[in-house]
Parts: sequence; structure tokens; C-alpha cells
Amino acid sequence: MLTRLLKPFPHGRPRSVGLRSIGLRPTGLRATSLRSIGLRSIGLRPTSLRSTSLRSTGLIALALAAVIAALLPLTGGGSATAANAPGPGGAPDPVHPMAAPHEPVVPADAMEPTAPVLPRDGWTVSASDEETASENGRAANVLDGSTATIWHSRWSGTAAPLPHTITVDMHRTAVVSALVYQPRTNSPNGRVGSYAIHLSADGTSWGSAVASGTLGDDATAKTLSFAAQGARYVRLTATSEAGNRGPWTSAAEINLLGDPGSPASVVDLARTGWTASASDQETSASTDAAANVLDGDPNTIWHSRYSGTAQPLPHSITIDMKSARDVSALTYQPRRSGANGRVGAYTVTTSTDGTTFGTPVASGTWKDDDTVKGATFTRTVSARYVRLTATTEAGGRGPWSSAAEIRLSGPANPATAGSWGRITGFPLVPVATALLPNNKMLAWSAYGVDRFGGSNGYTQTAIMDLGTGAVTQRRVDNTEHDMFCPGIAVLKDGRVLVTGGSNAERASIYDPATDAWSATTDMNIARGYQAMTLLSGGDAFVLGGSWSGGQGGKNGEVWSPNTGTWRKLPGVPVTNTMTADPAGPYRADNHQWLHATSNGRVLQLGPSKQMNWISTQGDGSVTAAGTRADSADAMNGNAVAYDIGKLLTLGGATAYENTTATRRAYTVDLTGGGQPRAARTGDMDFARSFGNSVVMPDGKVAVFGGQSYPVPFSDATSSLTPEIWDPATGQFTRMASMAVPRNYHSVANLLPDGRIFSGGGGLCGDCATNHADGAVFSPPYLLNPDGTERTRPALTGTVPAHVANGASVPVTTDSAVTSFALVRAGAATHSTDNDQRRVPLAFTRNSATSYTLTIPADPGVALPGSYLLFALDSAGVPSKARMVSVG
Repeated sequence: MLTRLLKPFPHGRPRSVGLRSIGLRPTGLRATSLRSIGLRSIGLRPTSLRSTSLRSTGLIALALAAVIAALLPLTGGGSATAANAPGPGGAPDPVHPMAAPHEPVVPADAMEPTAPVLPRDGWTVSASDEETASENGRAANVLDGSTATIWHSRWSGTAAPLPHTITVDMHRTAVVSALVYQPRTNSPNGRVGSYAIHLSADGTSWGSAVASGTLGDDATAKTLSFAAQGARYVRLTATSEAGNRGPWTSAAEINLLGDPGSPASVVDLARTGWTASASDQETSASTDAAANVLDGDPNTIWHSRYSGTAQPLPHSITIDMKSARDVSALTYQPRRSGANGRVGAYTVTTSTDGTTFGTPVASGTWKDDDTVKGATFTRTVSARYVRLTATTEAGGRGPWSSAAEIRLSGPANPATAGSWGRITGFPLVPVATALLPNNKMLAWSAYGVDRFGGSNGYTQTAIMDLGTGAVTQRRVDNTEHDMFCPGIAVLKDGRVLVTGGSNAERASIYDPATDAWSATTDMNIARGYQAMTLLSGGDAFVLGGSWSGGQGGKNGEVWSPNTGTWRKLPGVPVTNTMTADPAGPYRADNHQWLHATSNGRVLQLGPSKQMNWISTQGDGSVTAAGTRADSADAMNGNAVAYDIGKLLTLGGATAYENTTATRRAYTVDLTGGGQPRAARTGDMDFARSFGNSVVMPDGKVAVFGGQSYPVPFSDATSSLTPEIWDPATGQFTRMASMAVPRNYHSVANLLPDGRIFSGGGGLCGDCATNHADGAVFSPPYLLNPDGTERTRPALTGTVPAHVANGASVPVTTDSAVTSFALVRAGAATHSTDNDQRRVPLAFTRNSATSYTLTIPADPGVALPGSYLLFALDSAGVPSKARMVSVG
């Protein structure tokens, strides 16, 4: 417990789990004060120090000593508890240094899971094996509410070998979306490492795993998410022990989370022609008719009758889809204009004739807030009518019910909406990722796997093998660099350059060829939240970054791979490129959208509405390039190069947080010479800030996640429906919905097989919005209507590992294809990936399956670096890519 108390608080909010568990009430301290473990709660006055203060070391040590002394009676005098399993004893987790947060207080809704914790009454549990001879390690202990008792695999005599399973029987069908695994607290032995989760309706048929992954070797509770669905049985299978200490598995407690309202692989049903009716509606004092829930305007509402004598609860509203449809979920958007009438307890029933409504297909209680709610059905039903019945008002304010919008979702057709694979757990929150040239993906968080703060000099990293799905974890100490909130550039040779962040002046390089990290020369200007891109000559350019290292003056500089040194660009002041964020430089110079072009030039095309040409020659220069059409500033939106000299910008907001995001998207065309030409294209269906965008080999752009009202670390107002933009039509199409929100600190990357990884979000310590996982999306171009993979062309024979700009490259395929494209390996963090770009290739056909490709001669078009080479057939189906180094 003391170890947990010594860990830093997440961004200004005390670690409430540890404090409450020993009976202390957490105190809310400001971001600039010492996060001193709830000092006021034990009679100590916290010392207010600035994060950069040199006085802090002694004072923190003194404060911690006082806390330790005060807490000893509460923790049993510091006596150790014996381990209950063989092997090494229960050594405490390492104590992290006190951290100075850089973010506002974590919002209250981040401390509670989006999905409710399911009541465990009547549940039973069984295990593949359990220890009963030498200790009470029975499976039933995971449901007894005590972390002091555990389930442990059999270890006396001959230990039962891995894998081990433990199965929860809820004795009823319920919508379930996550398993919460609490490791034992008195020893590290048996902590689950690699795992899989299976669901069953009958305890016999289990099907494929809904989630799998690798957990970190620590004592924190882990939330293992998956697509919400109805089940009676939930099975956790451990295939390794986290620390490889032995063939053991243990657990202190297991909980299950219910319906978060976000089932995967469903799509919103088109509402054209639908009608709505209600048990009652207010039409005298206001025009709050039932029809308003279908008008697409969240400012108009249905409200139960309140004028005169209010109609008592329950109230119901019924959607008539005019024909039978397969329905899987209902989405409820509360009114924006006030709290009255928010639905609390509810049921959802369906009917084929509008008269006979069966047993509820969904039920529960929604929280009393204005976020969009969902109800996942226990099974897909065929119905014409869907009825939402409110039995309570969420806040108990009166006998009222209201709704702004109601949507219905049905199973997604994979051939038109794509599909999602199982959730893959990571041993950290993947805040930053980079695709490597060896079919692997690099990911990292900060000094902690689930939190950040301070300048600790090391980083938690992970490598995902894209062939096997296996994830390995490593703490990187040798570069003395906490790489949280960095700039990233993928270098010409495939190495990854990471700059600044929590250790604001540092720069580190990861080499996938040797799987090694090394330090390079520190930047001249300390930075965090900066933007980077590789230049046409192979140097790396960096700009902005007032999140750390002091505010303002984050002017441009360039790193040379030949000398490993930085040179300032006095002619590239950051002030010309900033937004008008009310927080000033701290937010206004963050996450810039940079697109490298010929002769070392860069177009800065956002997030400021003002675009700029930047020259990096000599001292550098900045020249105004016009505005992005009628776009406002769009912080935490992003830009994607979908064709040569053509970019798409998506979403964002006029300020970093706490303002409404936009649905707008714009094209920026650099072809034809002269100034960039910006124009508004079709709007997204969902407003997004903190979303991520990926260009696909066919030139379409997929956008994932984000919030309509950006708040760091919150899952409220999440956009759970991805969309794909088609440059041929300028329109967006909704895709199959995600199971997990992806907002602040999330990422997305195109993979060599043409699929897309989407993951991360959170990194806020003991909050419920840490998403240490990801999932792979298969776009429609890969799938048949039944979900099977379409026949794909294949690149055959030898493809050169390295090609020069202007080179002619012979390739062969197993069948006729109609186009080829290079997509540069991406590196994503904080919604921005300046490395990705798509380069369609000119080619000549030598025979039915033999071609000669022409690599663009201009390194400002085919920027140096690692690319995915795709061949596409006449239906737009891509091959699996070959990795090619260009330049």
C-alpha cells in the first residue's frame, strides 16, 4: 500500500484508489503544488513548489518521511506479508519518483469506468486447477470482495503447468464488455502475463478469443476490454506468468463490466422515412414532439408532458423503421439545454407489429450527465419497432423524460463497413507508435506504463510483432530520456528519431536493425508537443513545443544525420505558425501539421488557419501561404497526404480543450505551382478532436476516434464510429463502430497487410480511461459480405529492399493489377503523423503479371525513408505490402 501511495498523482488529481483504501479522503491540489499523497488528510500541509524548483528534493524527502511515519500504524507497522506461493518472495514494486504534472486535473468522469460494474450476486467460478493443499487458493476467492484472499494455480507437489483458466458463470445472460483483473497484493508470483478472454452462452461453445494480449508485471488492476456482447460465461486464460518466475497464475479479485453502449462491428441504420411516437409529449408549452429525436438536430428534443399536470413515469418513445431490420443497439443523446428529463433507469423492447413487445433486449441505468449513452442488445433482433421506456429520471428531479436524438444500429456488413479484430492488450498505454521496417511496431508511453509527469530519464516501451501479435516490454534507461509527448521523425534508414517531451532537450534514436536505443545530441531548444518531419535531403526539422521546457520561443531547428547535431533556424520563428488558443504558447504552438516538399521546404498547413511555407536553407525563412479556405484554427485535428501534392485536413477545435470540435474537412492542393489551394470537402458525420487519420493504399483516408468536445483523459463525447473519405466523391462513409474510445493519447497506423491499428488513450494514472490496448481494423476493400477475406493480388519474386529516387523497379504479381502505391511508414502521437504519405506510382506493363515501376525522382515527392509497396487490382483490393527503402 505504501508503495502505491508513493507513486505520483495523475495530473493534479490524488491517487484516490490508494488513499480511500486506507480510509483517507483525497485532496484536490492544484497542478503546480506538490502532489504530496494527501498530506492534508493526515494533518500535514502540502508545500507549494513549482515543478522547476531546485528546492524540491529536500522538502519532498522531508514530506515523504513524515507521511511514512504517519502511515506506519495504518499499514501494520511496515511488516511484510509472506508470499503464498513458491519461488521469489514478494518484493515491492519500484517506487517511482515524485512527478510534476503538466496537465489540468483529470475530469471526474475519467475516474469511473464508462461501463457499469456488474453485480456479482449469484455468480460462481471454477478453474482449471487451484491450490488447496498448502494454502487456500480456491477459485471462489476471486468473488469474495477481499484482495487478501486469492485464487492460485496448483503449486504444491508437482505444479500444474501453464496455461491456467478461470471461468466466471454469471448464471444469467448479461451484456459484458471487460474483465477487471486484480493481481494479488502480497507477492508478484502468479501475475498474469499473456492472456486470452473467451465468452460463451452455454459454457461449452467458446469460439475465438474476444481479447488477448500481454500485461505488465505490476500489482495494479487491469481492465481487459472487448466488444460488448451478451454472454453467460467469461473465461480468462493465462498462458504465461508476467515475470516468468514460474508456471503459476493467481488473482485476488475478478470483476466484469457491463454495457458501455459501444458494441463493435455495428453501424448506424439510415433513418430516412422513420417515424417516432411517444406515450406522451409536450406540445403546449413547447414544441417537444417525439419526431424531434429523428431530425438530426441535437438542439430540438422530445420531452414528456409537463404543462398542466405532468404525466407520471414511466414514459416511452417508439421508433418505427417502416420495415423489419436487424437491430443490435440503441444510442440515446440527452438534451443539451438542461438536465431535466435525462433518462435514468430504462428498458428497450422490440416488436414486429407495433402491438406485441417482447421481453427487454436491453436494460440498465444511465448516469446523470449529458454524454451520449448506448444500450447494447443481448442479441441481435429482427424488428420493425424499437421502444425505449424510461422508468426513472436520472437525477430524480421530477417525473420527466427527454431525448435530443435516438439512433439505432445493426450488424455491419463487412464488405461496406469493414470489421474489427479482437482487442489486443499492451503492457502500457500506447501513446506513441512507429511502424518499423521489420514487420514490427514500436510503442511507448512515458516513465510509467499508465501515467506521466516530471523528467524521470527513462521510458516504458513495447514492441509488437505484427506477424504473431506478441508484445514485449522494455524500460529504456540508457538515453536518459523520458520520451512522453515528443516529436517523432522516421529517418531515411528506418531509424526512429524521438525528441523532447518530459525530458525536453533530449533526443534519442531507435534502430530496428539492432533493436537498440541510443542518444544523440540534445536540441538547442527544449520542447514538448513539438512537430517534426523529415526533409527531402534526409535532415529532420522540428518546430513548436511549449508544453515543456518553458513557454514560447520554440523556433525551428534542424538535425543532421551526418553529424548528429542540431542547428538553429533564426529565420523560422514559431510565432508565425501559432493558433489563437486562449492558453497562449503553452497550447498554441502544439502538434503542427508539417508536409515536407522539394529542396528542404516544408508546408505548415495547420492547425493554425494561417498556412506557411518554411525554408530550412541557411537561417531559414517563413512565408505566408494563405488561409485554409474558411477553416478556423483546428488544434488536435490532423492532415494526411493522400496523393502527390494533395492533403486532407480533418477535424480539430479552435482551442486545445473544452470547446466544440468541428466536423469539417478540407483539401489542400500543392500541384500546379504557386500558393496552396484549400477548399472545403464533405463534412464528417461526427465532430472530432483528438482523432487519428490514416491514408490507405487506394488513396482513401480513414479517421478514428476523437471527441466532439475535447477534454483530455475523458471518454465523454467520444466518436466511436470511424469514417472513410473518398477523394473521388469528397464524401465520408461510416464504418463499423469501435469497442473502445480512442481520444487523447491515442494512435493509428497503417499496417503492411493493408489493415489499420487503432489503440491507446488515457495515461492518467489511477483513472478508468486508460486504454492499454488496441485493435486492428480491416477496411471494406479486404472483405466479402460474410466477413471472409477477398482474394488479394500478391507481389511475387524479388522486390529490391532499397531503391533510389528516379529508379525503375521491375516487379511481378500473381494476377493482373491496375495500380501500385507507396505509403510511407508512419509514426503517430497526439493525433499527428507527419511521416505518412501516399505516393501513387507510374508504371509500364510488360506482360499480364510483369511491370516496371518508376520511383519519383524528386525526394520532395518520394521523401527518403521506409515505404510499404502495395499492388492493387481493378476492384481496389490491395496486396500485402513489401517494405522498400527509398532514397
